[in-house]
Amino acid sequence: MSDVILETHDLRREFGALVAVDDVNVKIEAGTLHSIIGPNGAGKTTFFNLVSGTLPPTSGTVFFKGEDITALPVHRTIHLGLGRSFQITNIFPNLTVLENVRLAAQAMGRDSFRLLRSHGRYDQYLDRAAEVLDQVGLSGQELMPASTLPHGDQRKLELGMILAPDPEVLMLDEPTAGMAAEQVPELMDLVQRIQEDGDKTVVLVEHNMNVVMRVSDRITVMHQGAVLAEGTASEIAGDERVQTAYLGELYDDAKPEAES
Repeated sequence: MSDVILETHDLRREFGALVAVDDVNVKIEAGTLHSIIGPNGAGKTTFFNLVSGTLPPTSGTVFFKGEDITALPVHRTIHLGLGRSFQITNIFPNLTVLENVRLAAQAMGRDSFRLLRSHGRYDQYLDRAAEVLDQVGLSGQELMPASTLPHGDQRKLELGMILAPDPEVLMLDEPTAGMAAEQVPELMDLVQRIQEDGDKTVVLVEHNMNVVMRVSDRITVMHQGAVLAEGTASEIAGDERVQTAYLGELYDDAKPEAES
């Protein structure tokens, strides 16, 4: 069994009387693709925000490789090896594709506060940016303004920006949001290759059940802020509590072939 790389103990977040995350205990094993699913309002993104340091918990603990990171802000968790994406594409639209990834790589180096110096002085970051752009399939588009990329390629660019510092864990919040249906398999195949070839751990929040059932090593189902179920794709698909709370007819669409 893989080592646990990311873990929460009784993680809780209250917004007044609303309990958005209700004493959640989750273990993410290193080198796996672990999906967090649930209906709207289940607490998935709030959970992501707590784990990544974007939001402080009301109570509970977050551990990364056995170290308590609960009180650490985002910039510290990034330096430890947690890369995080958001539902809304988070790029610098007026910069080139290369500059977006170069700045992401530079932010982790000793030149992180010298962003206005000539980028030609930072060959190591340019080399890393070129390597990452090739990895995410954007070679040849280095000098294009990021705003001119199609939405699917902007998602690839955002993935490249997360990869630039070479994190151990990629936390992807709705990476296929807004993408055309035909673009989704390509992006998720890319995520899987990055996970497997780079020995990365991927934590995925995703509404597309076809994606979740196809790519996940393990799935945690949240409902009303709490963990409802956890298991493999086949275990989750067969769990009556999950089907009642969330999947229902949606899972029928995710099956390879409908049973007659």
